[in-house]
Amino acid sequence: MKKIDLVILAGGKGSRIKNFLVGKPKPMLKFNNKYFLSYIIQFFGKYNFNNIYILTGYRYQIIFQKFHNKKFNFIPIKCLNEKRPMGTGGALNSLKRVKNLNDFVLVNGDTIFKINPLTLIKSKKNKSLGTVALIKKNKSFANNIKLNNLGVKKNLVFFSKIRKLINGGIYFFNKTIINHIPNNFCSLEDEIIPRLITEKKLNGIVFKNFFLDIGSSKSLKISPHLLKNNFTKPAVFLDRDGVINHDYGYVYKINRFKIKNNVLKALKFISNKGYYIFIVTNQAGIAKKKFKLSDFEKLHIYLKSKLSNYNVFLDDVKFSPFHPSSKIKKYKINSQYRKPGNLMIKEIFKNWDIDHNKSFMIGDKKTDKLAALKSNLYFEYDNDDLLKQFRKIYRKLN
Repeated sequence: MKKIDLVILAGGKGSRIKNFLVGKPKPMLKFNNKYFLSYIIQFFGKYNFNNIYILTGYRYQIIFQKFHNKKFNFIPIKCLNEKRPMGTGGALNSLKRVKNLNDFVLVNGDTIFKINPLTLIKSKKNKSLGTVALIKKNKSFANNIKLNNLGVKKNLVFFSKIRKLINGGIYFFNKTIINHIPNNFCSLEDEIIPRLITEKKLNGIVFKNFFLDIGSSKSLKISPHLLKNNFTKPAVFLDRDGVINHDYGYVYKINRFKIKNNVLKALKFISNKGYYIFIVTNQAGIAKKKFKLSDFEKLHIYLKSKLSNYNVFLDDVKFSPFHPSSKIKKYKINSQYRKPGNLMIKEIFKNWDIDHNKSFMIGDKKTDKLAALKSNLYFEYDNDDLLKQFRKIYRKLN
C-alpha cells in the first residue's frame, strides 16, 4: 500500500447528547471503561497508515492530553485544532497546515464502521476524488442520518428516492480534496459530499459490517453492549524472535528478518478464526546499544506492511527495552515490563476487550512461559510449525 494517512473528525459539540457529555468532547465518552476514540484508533491502527491526524474543536485540550504526539502500533498521532468552529467540512482546512499530507481515509469520531479500509482504497477510480463506504438502511438507524437515499451504479454514487443506501461516514480521499474545501464553516454531509456526487466525482462501495453511531441518547444506552459484543475476541500473544522469525541474535535489520516456515499461514488461520494478534517481545538490544529504537520501529513498520499484503494484521506490539545492564540510564531498571514480568500482557488485557479463556501464548524461552503463567494464559513452546500448532490449540480451547 502506498503511503496513506488516517484522519479522524473529532471536533463536534455533540449538541444532541450534551446532557451525557459533562463537558467532554463526544469521542471522549467512555464505554466499557474505554474512550470511544480509543475504539476507533485500535480498530484502524492495525492497518499500515503513515500518520493519524485527529481534527479537534470543542474542548480540544482533553483529546490533546490523551493522544497528541503519541504513537499507536508505530503510527504517529497528531492532533490539530481549529481556531473557530468550522463544521465537519471546514474542519478539513486544518489539514492544509500539514506538510507532506498523503491521500487519506477519513472517519467520524462519533461512529465506528468495522470495514477493511484497504477495500475502500482499492476501489477508488482514477478520475474520482474519493470513495465513500455505504451501508443499507434499516430500522436500527437513527432517522437523522444525513445522505440516506443513495445508490451506486458503475462505481459512482448517485441520489435516489428508491434506493436505501446511507452514508457510512468513512471515506477515502485524494489529498487534493482539501483544495475543494472553502475556508469557512461548511458541512461535509450537506455541502461537500452532495457536490461531489452531483459532479460524479465520488465512488461508492457497499458494506454489511457492524456500524454504530453514538450521536443519540438512544444509541448511547445500547453502545456499551454493542461495543462489547462486537469487539470482544480471544487473542494470541506471540514472542517475536524465535517464534515469528529466525533468531540470529539482536535481529533488527530488515534484510536479516527471515519469517519462519508456515508463520504467514498460521497468522492467516488464527486471524480468520477471529483472534486478535499481539506481539510481546523483550528488546534488550535497545538498552545495550546494539541497535536504536528507530531501528526497531522501522523493522516493525516493514513487518506490518508485509503482513498486510497477505491480509494479516498485527493489532498491537508491546516491547520491553529495559535491562539491568543497560548502557542507557532510563532503561537500566528491573522492570516487570520485561519478561518474565507480565506487564506487557496485563496492559493489553486492560486496554482491549479480550476473551481470556480462549486466549493463549506461544514463546521459545522459559521467560515467555513464566510471563504467560503469571497472566493465567495457556502457553506452549514454539514447535517450528506454527500453523499445525495453532490448529491444535484452537481445537483444544474452542
